[in-house]
Amino acid sequence: MEFFDIVDEKGIPTGETIERTQAHKKGVRHRTAHIWIVREQNGKAQLLLQKRSAEKDSFPGRFDTSSAGHIQAGDEPEESAIRELHEELGIQASKEELQFAGCFDIQYEKEFHGKMFRDNEVAFVYMYTKPVDAAKLILQKEEVESVEWFDMEELDTALQPPRDQRFCVPMEGFQIAKQWLESRK
Repeated sequence: MEFFDIVDEKGIPTGETIERTQAHKKGVRHRTAHIWIVREQNGKAQLLLQKRSAEKDSFPGRFDTSSAGHIQAGDEPEESAIRELHEELGIQASKEELQFAGCFDIQYEKEFHGKMFRDNEVAFVYMYTKPVDAAKLILQKEEVESVEWFDMEELDTALQPPRDQRFCVPMEGFQIAKQWLESRK
């Protein structure tokens, strides 16, 4: 069983924990770590997106943030980001290689596989800029079906209403990644 820290609106743990299925059943606020893998290709910024496994309990088979996952009770966002990159994509990152870009809230209720799924999260966003060869990544089959590079501009268009249904990328997370990249120009 997985346990999460219950957090306040700033993502600070309250001292209480909750089991994963209960957190999503009741919509109790917890934390996630999101990592965007970015590169420059032919003068264009590109993001590596993962296609979620068909078995996922939310948004199966859709393109999402490069790597993301829940922050387990007692863990820090940065260590969770490092763990997720390794588990999902086989990337060994160090703290120095991750750059914190900001936080955003995720809140929605949606039905998947006939069950209500209530998400209430504070997402901690990190950028990873080291070179990544997508063909050499070791994908965690239960989580990730495949990975693909997308031009930032194309993604920006695809995520605008009416949203391209191939993607489940959180718009706020994408905006944080975009602003982080623009601030470095």
